[in-house]
Amino acid sequence: MPSSLHQERLDLVVECLRSREARRVLDLGCGSGPLLLALAGDPFFERIVGLDISRKALEDCARHLAHAGLQPDPRIQLRHGSFAEADPELAGYDAAVLLETIEHIPPDRLSKIERAVFNSYQPRLVLITTPNQECNELLGVPAHRPRHPGHEFEWTRSKFEAWAGGVAARNHYQVEFSGIGWTHPTLGAPSQMALFVRQET
Repeated sequence: MPSSLHQERLDLVVECLRSREARRVLDLGCGSGPLLLALAGDPFFERIVGLDISRKALEDCARHLAHAGLQPDPRIQLRHGSFAEADPELAGYDAAVLLETIEHIPPDRLSKIERAVFNSYQPRLVLITTPNQECNELLGVPAHRPRHPGHEFEWTRSKFEAWAGGVAARNHYQVEFSGIGWTHPTLGAPSQMALFVRQET
């Protein structure tokens, strides 16, 4: 994946969070911390929680934050756990971000993630980015292989929009979609984002 696409994705997510006044953010599946680093370096963000099921990823994240001079910082918390599990301590945040994370989850666990994130945590905003499978061949990925060996699935734009639309309708959110990166006239952009906004009931 070109580093420029990675940076464009991070910039878009941070810009979206700032423009919608999301100061308290959950980074779900934070990994080694690329988004956490971007958020922690911006004083706009008041509370940042990184959650990951991998202890090694969290150790790498903590090391990267320290190397960047961003730890210790009372705004930042790293937590070990799964975002497929409801946790009352993660409720009430302004936003939750799943940055190139959902495709690493077995499809039969997507309903658990939906219940935890949208029904239990209930952030005002949810941002999900994921690869657009339609662009794999343009990136040199053979048709029979995923873009990354750790991916459990990769969605086309229509499949992503159908899943996200169902999640939004069931949980009182509205959703809009955008592409990330260069855009092919028929295949779209290599990465795609869904922005969910909770509707007041």
